[in-house]
Amino acid sequence: MLSTLLSWLDTGITGAGIGAMALYLLVVTQLTIFSVTLYLHRSQAHRGVDFHPVLNHFFRFWVWLTTAMRTREWVAIHRKHHAHCETEDDPHSPQFHGIGTVVLRGVELYRDASRNDQTMEKYGRGCPDDWLERHVYTPHNNVGPTLMLFVNFALFGVAGIALWAIQMLWIPVWAAGVVNGLGHWWGYRNFETADTATNLSPWGVWIGGEELHNNHHTFPSSAKFALRRWEFDIGWAAIRGLQAVGLARVLRVAPSLDQRPNITIPDTETLKAVLTHRYQVMTDYYRGVMIPALKEEMHAAGVSLRAIPRRLRKGLLDGGRWLDEAGREKLDALVAHRPTLSTVVEYRKRLNEIMETRCTETMLQRLREWVREAETSGIQALEAFSARLRSYALTPARVA
Repeated sequence: MLSTLLSWLDTGITGAGIGAMALYLLVVTQLTIFSVTLYLHRSQAHRGVDFHPVLNHFFRFWVWLTTAMRTREWVAIHRKHHAHCETEDDPHSPQFHGIGTVVLRGVELYRDASRNDQTMEKYGRGCPDDWLERHVYTPHNNVGPTLMLFVNFALFGVAGIALWAIQMLWIPVWAAGVVNGLGHWWGYRNFETADTATNLSPWGVWIGGEELHNNHHTFPSSAKFALRRWEFDIGWAAIRGLQAVGLARVLRVAPSLDQRPNITIPDTETLKAVLTHRYQVMTDYYRGVMIPALKEEMHAAGVSLRAIPRRLRKGLLDGGRWLDEAGREKLDALVAHRPTLSTVVEYRKRLNEIMETRCTETMLQRLREWVREAETSGIQALEAFSARLRSYALTPARVA
């Protein structure tokens, strides 16, 4: 009897070895990642995809079982993050809380935000509110992980406790720490958005596609995060697989930016494309107009472009928003003594203001004036950009 008990404590009812336990851990942690990225994020928070009710219930149950997170809280906090990104009201911005705080204490920031009733009321609308949510998942959210602990212990004995601990750390480390922290601190950017979101990897595999964070912040409601040919979003692959068997319905995917021939002045199609792809437009302007202008000015002065710190070059895009006071002074000095650069900086500012105009008719009129003046500016890169701009149009993405 004693030997049987000791054997059970050692290996559980499965008698699994290290390899089997590692496979089990991989499966359950990836199920948790998929439940977060597919259900909580893409479906509930941004309404980019709908799932079959049975699958919705499975995702909600698995989140309860393995994370103790409440759907309404997660959705509300994430929506607030997008609404106030990189401001003091952002629940988890490294720019305001510090990268160390977000990476190491992301769970604490999440809990603090979840206690804000105004946040829950304003940003948590439309989440499940059935009997299970009111009587099980919300009031007894800690029961899920406790049940998971007993399951792991029964399956694998004492080793199951270690597996459970890793499960419980999975979302705090990878989501709260890596995505929310490093995803706004380090990586590459396809789009120069108004925030600091980055893509941590072009192959969004390990964290369900959440590694493509800059892409997501550019098109938040898109169910697909991969936006370049070399990028891969495993979450989107899962959605397409579920769609093929009738368990998912894609609602929104980011449209592509296209060009039309023989468009002499911007029209409503141009305006729609510019507004939808504003970050792509501003990124193209920065890379295709501002950087060439800076290179030209520096070459004329006999100075290498590398002599200008990268943070100052990046500051040209947003007027030095993320620079300190000394950095902004250096940026102002850099622009002030270079006429061509000063001109393209002013055109960038005007283009950004046009996109912020509320009246569509006024916006279109101002865009036409901008294009007309840009095409007679005498700055080759600016003229070429404005010629492309007036021909922009959207190519709707196929979601079926």
